[in-house]
Amino acid sequence: MRAGERRKQERGERGESRRGERAGERKEQERGESRRELERGESRRGERTGERREQERGESRRKERAGERRELERGESRRGERAGERRELERGESWREERTGERREQERGERRELERAGERREQERPSNKRVKPLSRVTSLANLIPPVKTAPLKRIGQTLQRSISFRSESRTETLMPPRPWTRPAPPANTKRRDSKLWSETFDVRLGHQMLSSKEIKRQEAIFELSQGERDLIEDLKLAKKAYHDPMLKLSIMTEHELTQIFGTLDSLIPLHEDLLSRLREARKPDGSTETVGHILVDWLPCLDSYNSYCSNQVAAKALLDHKKQDHRVHDFLQRCLESPFSRKLDLWNFLDIPRSRLVKYPLLLREILKHTPNDHPDRQHLDEAINMIQSIVAEINTQTGESECRFYKERLLYLEDSQRDLLIDSSRILSCHGELKNNRGAKLHVFLFQDVLVITRAITHSEQLHYQLYRQPIPVRELQWEDLQDGEIRLGGSIRGAFSNNERTKNFFRVSFHSGGQLQSHSFQASDAFNKQQWLNCIRQAKGASSYPTDRLLSSPSHHN
Repeated sequence: MRAGERRKQERGERGESRRGERAGERKEQERGESRRELERGESRRGERTGERREQERGESRRKERAGERRELERGESRRGERAGERRELERGESWREERTGERREQERGERRELERAGERREQERPSNKRVKPLSRVTSLANLIPPVKTAPLKRIGQTLQRSISFRSESRTETLMPPRPWTRPAPPANTKRRDSKLWSETFDVRLGHQMLSSKEIKRQEAIFELSQGERDLIEDLKLAKKAYHDPMLKLSIMTEHELTQIFGTLDSLIPLHEDLLSRLREARKPDGSTETVGHILVDWLPCLDSYNSYCSNQVAAKALLDHKKQDHRVHDFLQRCLESPFSRKLDLWNFLDIPRSRLVKYPLLLREILKHTPNDHPDRQHLDEAINMIQSIVAEINTQTGESECRFYKERLLYLEDSQRDLLIDSSRILSCHGELKNNRGAKLHVFLFQDVLVITRAITHSEQLHYQLYRQPIPVRELQWEDLQDGEIRLGGSIRGAFSNNERTKNFFRVSFHSGGQLQSHSFQASDAFNKQQWLNCIRQAKGASSYPTDRLLSSPSHHN
């Protein structure tokens, strides 16, 4: 019994021992697993740290490469700027060389022409006397020999508006010129030497190269100054070569010359003053910092242009009338053939001040265009542009009123019933010019602000007048219609298929109700542009009329 109990006890102890061993083995395994898990965690953390370091090294390398690229781009930009400056310099040099070459070629050509002309004159008039070259025009005796004059070309038909003093559409018949015994040799035209600012001064100020925009600004200022110089020369030439000789030789009376030349003398000191101020503002290196304040101070002087421009319509009419005089015509023809005139006639010289006046806004805008926003001259330039626009508008209005009065005084009425208060009260002449009716008769049509007047140009008391051809048509009652080419046939009948005939082109019709009946007139313009101008003027006159506007006959396509 006891032995069996002991064996059982031993077996129990051995079982307990094996269970303890197994528990120890499990604990050992658990500890091993825990160590391996810790080792794997440490390994993963090490791998992640390595990846982060690799990423940081990659970021660093990318930043280095980006910095290198930026440095390369800056270098390329600097090289591009230097290349642009070199190209700009090269273009400037090339430009100056081309202009210099052109001037030299022109001078050589003029010298050759002078030599040939001298040889021809020497052959035609052998003499031991030395021929004095024509340098200045001091009197009629200094002009070239008399020439056989050809009749003046017929002046084109044009609409005449306010300040754009164009020639009459109908030229008065000139008396036949006196024959001369010998034709004159061809004259050399004296050309005006015009230079750019960059050709006159160095585009480098000190050691600094001017920007392209600043060069353009200096060019615009220089053009303003050179234009004043040229204007002064032309005004003095008009007085010295035309006014004074005609007065001295009694070709025209002093009163007639005063009517034609107007207040031209008073404009010369005006522009000499501006030229002097612009030259004083120019630095020794040729550049000009500011001109706006000069212009703001000077522009009010242009009010004196009112009387000059207002007189031009009457002056042009008197000059055209005086050209019928042989002496006047021959003198002007000699001047036209002389080198000093540059192939410009007297009226071209008398119209130069008006041309200069309307050019000022363009010149000032060009200077402003190339003036930086932060430049001290910009504010004064803006003020000067507003001033000159107001001055030109005011002169334009007064000149238009003067032109309107002039033509109203030239109207001749066949009977008192043709007189119309709308004509007397009109202050604006919208347009006028020569048109033909559908029978080919030439008419001179005036569109005043409130009335359309149809006339025939006639000579009365040796002057051009306009005799009323039909009853005046109030603009408020006027209807108009644009006729397609070929739609009207000579004689007045409608024929839509009639086409490809120059005699049926550029027609339009105006109509109105009189005494309960519809009356109409068909007019033919000289060309499509002239016709469109007439239609535009009629449309604008109806829109601006103080009377109710009637519905027009024309289709919508004619209102574009």
